[in-house]
Amino acid sequence: MVNAGDMNGSGNLMDFLDEPFPDVGTYEDFHTIDWLREKSRDTDRHRKITSKSKESIWEFIKSLLDAWSGWVVMLLIGLLAGTLAGVIDLAVDWMTDLKEGVCLSAFWYSHEQCCWTSNETTFDDRDKCPQWQKWSELLVSQSEGASAYILNYFLYIMWALCFAFLAVSLVRVFAPYACGSGIPEIKTILSGFIIRGYLGKWTLLIKTVTLVLVVSSGLSLGKEGPLVHVACCCGNFFSSLFSKYSKNEGKRREVLSAAAAAGVSVAFGAPIGGVLFSLEEVSYYFPLKTLWRSFFAALVAAFTLRSINPFGNSRLVLFYVEYHTPWYMAELFPFILLGVFGGLWGTLFIRCNIAWCRRRKTTRLGKYPVLEVIVITAITAIIAYPNPYTRRSTSELISELFNDCGALESSQLCDYINDPNMTRPVDDIPDRPAGSGVYTAMWQLALALVFKIVITIFTFGMKIPSGLFIPSMAVGAMAGRMVGIGVEQLAYHHHDWIIFRNWCRPGADCVTPGLYAMVGAAACLGGVTRMTVSLVVIMFELTGGLEYIVPLMAAAVTSKWVADAFGKEGIYEAHIHLNGYPFLDVKDEFTHRTLATDVMRPRRGEAPLSVLTQDSMTVEDVETLIKETDYNGFPVVVSKDSERLIGFAQRRELILAIKNARQRQDGVVSNSIVYFTEDPPELPPNSPHPLKLRRILNLSPFTVTDHTPMETVVDIFRKLGLRQCLVTRSGRLLGIITKKDVLRHMAQMANQDPESIMFN
Repeated sequence: MVNAGDMNGSGNLMDFLDEPFPDVGTYEDFHTIDWLREKSRDTDRHRKITSKSKESIWEFIKSLLDAWSGWVVMLLIGLLAGTLAGVIDLAVDWMTDLKEGVCLSAFWYSHEQCCWTSNETTFDDRDKCPQWQKWSELLVSQSEGASAYILNYFLYIMWALCFAFLAVSLVRVFAPYACGSGIPEIKTILSGFIIRGYLGKWTLLIKTVTLVLVVSSGLSLGKEGPLVHVACCCGNFFSSLFSKYSKNEGKRREVLSAAAAAGVSVAFGAPIGGVLFSLEEVSYYFPLKTLWRSFFAALVAAFTLRSINPFGNSRLVLFYVEYHTPWYMAELFPFILLGVFGGLWGTLFIRCNIAWCRRRKTTRLGKYPVLEVIVITAITAIIAYPNPYTRRSTSELISELFNDCGALESSQLCDYINDPNMTRPVDDIPDRPAGSGVYTAMWQLALALVFKIVITIFTFGMKIPSGLFIPSMAVGAMAGRMVGIGVEQLAYHHHDWIIFRNWCRPGADCVTPGLYAMVGAAACLGGVTRMTVSLVVIMFELTGGLEYIVPLMAAAVTSKWVADAFGKEGIYEAHIHLNGYPFLDVKDEFTHRTLATDVMRPRRGEAPLSVLTQDSMTVEDVETLIKETDYNGFPVVVSKDSERLIGFAQRRELILAIKNARQRQDGVVSNSIVYFTEDPPELPPNSPHPLKLRRILNLSPFTVTDHTPMETVVDIFRKLGLRQCLVTRSGRLLGIITKKDVLRHMAQMANQDPESIMFN
């Protein structure tokens, strides 16, 4: 036997793994993190810093810097996210107007900015000024007539195709992850999944540039969802500068949760709504500390955007409105009807869009992403141009639909027949009969509504950045405005009806059609995303009207109830399942009476579980086991006969440990014994040096007994964020349950295809 002296002499060599080595604790791409392990590592790191801070002033300063690093990261995220959002808003404004004309005095001015600077603009013709020329005026010196219209029409389509082609080409060549909304993947990443490159610097750059291009092209999509992805890319970039976050995937996700809040804050100008959106919709683990930091990041982002003032109206969004008329109880009925419409539209959209995306994935259509984008852009531009409500940008459309008709409005929607004897103040214009412009606007809105409903189904999910918030709000706002005008005219012509008699007297300003547009927008957005609390807060932050919370709540809750009656999944969860990501939704209920033994592997008839023994396997045995299997880790037992559980070793860390040992430790060869115990095993004389791997062993893996109900196991996986769980009976190892096994079992119990869960 090797004597004690020899053993002691080689102690330093055998224990080299007591010092951390490169890449330990990291995860492979498309794998799930172990939340408990990350939490434990952060606790150890914090304990070490706290104990060292008492040794010297320098260590104390370092501990203070570590404590403040989280707030510094939030400040940087807020500043960059707000700046990027401001730049995107300004660029979109200019490029959208570029499709129709150009400013001669300064080509980088948008239509509105161009006419602001002009001294020849009149109030009645505030959209017309000599400095701004349509393409037909510039090229053929004609502003009216068929030839001018056809030329403008043709150039509108060409600009749209040019922007869309450039966007899809940039995404395809430089950053394939920059496509889509980004929220389904952000939700999956925040639940603990690793998608390397999804939040990288190239993705940030390309998504920012292409977002401007696709929104300017006039496609039926918005920038709000992708702005969450952009903000999370900022969060990932800044967290990589601090070792506290770069070396701990769990801590990094706390930063990304706060970044998502900053993204919504600048998208809608709603800091509180952003925090609630992150909490309700995207975050998986949201401790109180993250709530405060999210609030700070959202505040800084909103302040930065306000400083840039991209819309020139001292507001954070284009469609900020204020109403001056209260709502009445009888109006709750049309508000609830709009909620029903929102729920039905949400269900229709999710089913049709998922069917189309599935077809894209499984047929030849998916092989031609550039052609698909070009065709959809061409169809959108050709149909959109003749209708003034689809020609303009969707944000401008929503802004016009939300607006209350004041005395100074020139929109067709405000073409009412005025009473020449009216002497009321500007803010309190009574209900009036609709003029010809309102009726023209109604049928144009009806056509625009049908067009938006259909084209959005095919647009969302293409290989370009595409948000869903704005198109959904536009659909609801159009439906709401039409309902609002209908109720308004009904109240005007039939004010003696019992439902109007108490609150709508002749000459009173009773119905605000813009409020109906806002309620409809909230209902449709709620029907598609299934948001409730954060949606209502975002909407009242948009409008600045606290008294309209009840109508918004009624519509949001109704749309969720109606949509949930046809299926519990929102659009983001549906896309997560379509892509096969391992996302264990907190909202899903598991009520089946199965046991851990029904789900664990190995099942009957399968090969026995691959395990490591604590002190009887050689380096070659371990390497062979790793080579012949693709498991993410291996349970460690006393021996293959007793199968009493000792701990769990991760595959990646075994590979790294053996590789480092061969490089740094003399005497480690293929037939060296690997041991996971504190003391080395007794070995024959002249045996090669054994290899101690106790440091990489998880001595407290989570275990359940074989008779644990699966309902409990699912809850454990959800609430603790487990990667795997070992099944034992009286201390003996029986099997293993992974997150993938849980998801496949849940899919099987719901009569879905369990093979749709593709990743670990």
